Amino acid sequence: MPLSLELIERLADGRFHSGRELGQLLGVSRTAVWKKLNRIKRTYGLEIDAVKGRGYRLREPLDLLDQESILQGLTEGGLERLPALHLHASIDSTNSWLLQQAATGVESGAVCLAEQQLAGKGRHGRQWVSPFGRNIYLSMLWRSELPPMQIAGLSLASAIGVMRLLHQLNVTEAGLKWPNDILWQDKKLAGLLLEVAGEASGPSQVVIGVGLNTRLGGQGERIDQPWVDLSAIPHVMPHTRNQLASAMILRLRDVVECYRLDGLEPFIDEWRQHDLLLGKEVVIRSPGQAHKGEHLGIDPSGGIRIRINDRVQCFHAGEVSLRSGGC
Repeated sequence: MPLSLELIERLADGRFHSGRELGQLLGVSRTAVWKKLNRIKRTYGLEIDAVKGRGYRLREPLDLLDQESILQGLTEGGLERLPALHLHASIDSTNSWLLQQAATGVESGAVCLAEQQLAGKGRHGRQWVSPFGRNIYLSMLWRSELPPMQIAGLSLASAIGVMRLLHQLNVTEAGLKWPNDILWQDKKLAGLLLEVAGEASGPSQVVIGVGLNTRLGGQGERIDQPWVDLSAIPHVMPHTRNQLASAMILRLRDVVECYRLDGLEPFIDEWRQHDLLLGKEVVIRSPGQAHKGEHLGIDPSGGIRIRINDRVQCFHAGEVSLRSGGC
């Protein structure tokens, strides 16, 4: 374990720890401890208080990811074997890393999690704000014989998997905004990003990326749209990030297996139940174009159906919003 992470683990409880204690932990001098703590602040963006006579503490406690705890949660959930579970302290993007690994032969079902993403990705190249030790940044690999064009609907099915997890946590007011946003009271709670590589006729390597806000704190100021996290939603069931990670993996694996057998069809009614824009006047925008009409739901390929001038059209790309500018 890198020494910096050993320090973070000791400080994760949010209590004061003396320089002597931390020096003994690492086998270094108090001066070296101070230097390492400053490096941690720069590298991971963590706020560390230093008080003479008391020592050092993290300004906010951290609920750190732990591989054994996640694997135990998977076993308790009925999953006897996960092909691989990769945990990173800091990484550019869990999606990008797993796509690179896919090219080296990593087994289908492998999962990547990170405490921090330096270049977390949303749709259309947007940044997904990913501070250290907060939220869930998770990617799962699926190898399929299907061509990439037949996998687009998996993004929507995966969003249903996240919705099922949220309902398990008693987040009852969450809903879906096509194609892969999960909102709570019109604020972004989670998002998905599906990335596919492969030949036009198949096979394909698919990475399902999920970002779920759990406790953003002041880091949320960097987000350029209304947002919410689980800590701000009332009556959410108690949980740890490790429990969330295990539950997310289980839900995604269930979804992938169902999609492998039957495609998007089994998820359409459930999507309809949670569709925040269903029956509303919307605008769908793509570069240089904007179409206005009534949102009629999704089709079996994952496209959004919109009635425009008494004619139903299906779109597979674009940004959709309420015609009045909401959502």
